[in-house]
Amino acid sequence: MRIDKDLVAASATPLVLGILAEGESYGYAILEQVTTLSHGRMQWTDGMLYPLLHRLERLGYVSSTWRTAESGRRRKHYLITDAGRAALAERQAQWQVVAEALEQVWRDATRPPTIAKGWA
Repeated sequence: MRIDKDLVAASATPLVLGILAEGESYGYAILEQVTTLSHGRMQWTDGMLYPLLHRLERLGYVSSTWRTAESGRRRKHYLITDAGRAALAERQAQWQVVAEALEQVWRDATRPPTIAKGWA
């Protein structure tokens, strides 16, 4: 299944902040986590993730630190900040409203149509 790019863009910030709320991570690991969480149905690219991480850092939602892995490779690790946790809580509340509205619309869409009184 292909997920519309507008939906991917809208969900990117809360997904990344949610992943980082679980603990510090680096780019490739975040990409892998998105793939895992979506059961392979969402596969982000570096070109999508890194601009988002840089934006979240500019906003103060994440901080970063360069670290050297056991392999000797340097990786930039990202950590959610208090401001990022607050932004995540706000996004969670917003998505809850959207999810509830969609559930209602979809539930109503499966019912047979009714004729409203006064419309005939």
